[in-house]
Amino acid sequence: MDGKLVICPTPLGNLGDMTERALAALRAADVVCAEDTRVTGRLLAAYGIEKRLERLDEALIGERAASLVRRVLDGEVIAYCSDAGMPGVSDPGLRLVRAAREAGASVEVLPGPTAAATAYVASGCDNPRFYFGGFFPRKDAERAALLDGLRALDAALVFYESPNRLASALAALAAALPQREAAVCRELTKLHEEVVRGPLPEVRDEFAERAGAGGRGVKGEIVIVVDGPNAAEGAAAAEGAQQAAAARAAELKAAGARNKDIARALADEFGIARNVAYDLALKA
Repeated sequence: MDGKLVICPTPLGNLGDMTERALAALRAADVVCAEDTRVTGRLLAAYGIEKRLERLDEALIGERAASLVRRVLDGEVIAYCSDAGMPGVSDPGLRLVRAAREAGASVEVLPGPTAAATAYVASGCDNPRFYFGGFFPRKDAERAALLDGLRALDAALVFYESPNRLASALAALAAALPQREAAVCRELTKLHEEVVRGPLPEVRDEFAERAGAGGRGVKGEIVIVVDGPNAAEGAAAAEGAQQAAAARAAELKAAGARNKDIARALADEFGIARNVAYDLALKA
């Protein structure tokens, strides 16, 4: 048999979501590489599959990817599994696939569960597009820069987040996008699945209360879905631009600028219509 790398998706939490094709691939593989051999070992045991397991997590994949690809080129069939869902989506498997493609090794990717797509649908968002940003940044400055760049994107925003950072992530999102609705999708496909949807400030407050003293806490795998731009956000942005332009007009008038020069400057700086800019100049 020719060697190949087989990317095998695994359930997000419900064993019933394991596909027959993925099971057949795991049974046929020479070895199964796993993000966590304990997690994948339990999965294989549940289906009566006995297979040699090799750990291949974020810390190991950089140093081992080249040797694994050589083994594939030498004829070995290697299956790779993440702890849950589709390997390669915010997962170290992406580097393994890239190394195999660059070396000309055969790669077979099997379809299966993905938390990002499942949460996007479960959120109730009606925007036909979504942006997947992987795990939400940890640092405040990185969060602010990311959200500033995504503010005008006509798409839902989808991020993974850990339970202990959820409250701070929602606070950052609510501060940057206060007019938007969002959903926190927790423990998808599992017994305690939960989707909490509402205006971002309300969702923020709900999980801040849970995380606070005396709260019941937050556990499990989490996906945040933020709706795309809406009319309320557009109106708020326009009002903010109008106020900023008026303040700028007053500055320029105080500096002795002529009305037509003020209007030109406002139109260039704030992207507003020239006639609106001229009215602001007259009122300054």
